Amino acid sequence: MAELDIGKHCKIESCRQKDFLPFVCDCCSGVFCLEHRSRDAHSCPEEPLKKEFQPNGGSTSYRCSFEECKNKSVLPVICPECEKHFCLAHRHQDEHKCEKLVAPQPRMAATRALVQKIVESKDGSKSKGRKGAKNSATAAKVALMKLKLHAAGDKGLPQSERTYFQVYLPKDSKETSQSMFFCSKWSVGKVVDYAATLASLKNNNNVLTAKKLRLCHPETGEVFRMDDTLLSLLTCAESPLFNGGNVILEYLDNENTCLDDVTQYIRQN
Repeated sequence: MAELDIGKHCKIESCRQKDFLPFVCDCCSGVFCLEHRSRDAHSCPEEPLKKEFQPNGGSTSYRCSFEECKNKSVLPVICPECEKHFCLAHRHQDEHKCEKLVAPQPRMAATRALVQKIVESKDGSKSKGRKGAKNSATAAKVALMKLKLHAAGDKGLPQSERTYFQVYLPKDSKETSQSMFFCSKWSVGKVVDYAATLASLKNNNNVLTAKKLRLCHPETGEVFRMDDTLLSLLTCAESPLFNGGNVILEYLDNENTCLDDVTQYIRQN
């Protein structure tokens, strides 16, 4: 619960005592404690305000301190910043052009800054180093639970050796991607051959002059070596693959070592 800020500090610099029922000077409109409430005690620089008595009740009225304003009020209305009395029409800082007015910052600017910060924190493309790897690993864990429900693969593989991927197929394929699982001990070459069989893809990897079907990293576009094992790719320190993550299959020329514009490729698929 927020603490209530009740009372005012005495205007006298040498005093500054906080009084819960402060006194307001009728002349200078200053706020003072019990000890300095009189004009003599705080050396009031202003002349006494002329108190005007109403014919029906004899109550006191106070003139507004705003220039050229002739309004009066029965009770004093003190600005907490400049500590002068004003009528109801000029009681706010901007209405009486308060000398201590602080221009508020536009609320929309602060809101836009907050939204931008949230968007940047969610943008995986701006993540770097281990932070990006941590985000990818978390996403893969969530996806893994879904992949296990409908992924295709060799049902004879032990559960402890199964590695699940959402495999993005070549751009000319009828399907965008398929959920598959492989043995973590398999080489990349065997993974490519098995994935091609499951997705009914043409596989001319044994033809020297043909484009080769290659397995690529989903973020960097790096083409994996055919003799690498899945286990080595899952445990490497830099840009690892994740069980439950994505991989890309694409037909590439022999000299290609990296898939161009991976982000656009994934979006197109």
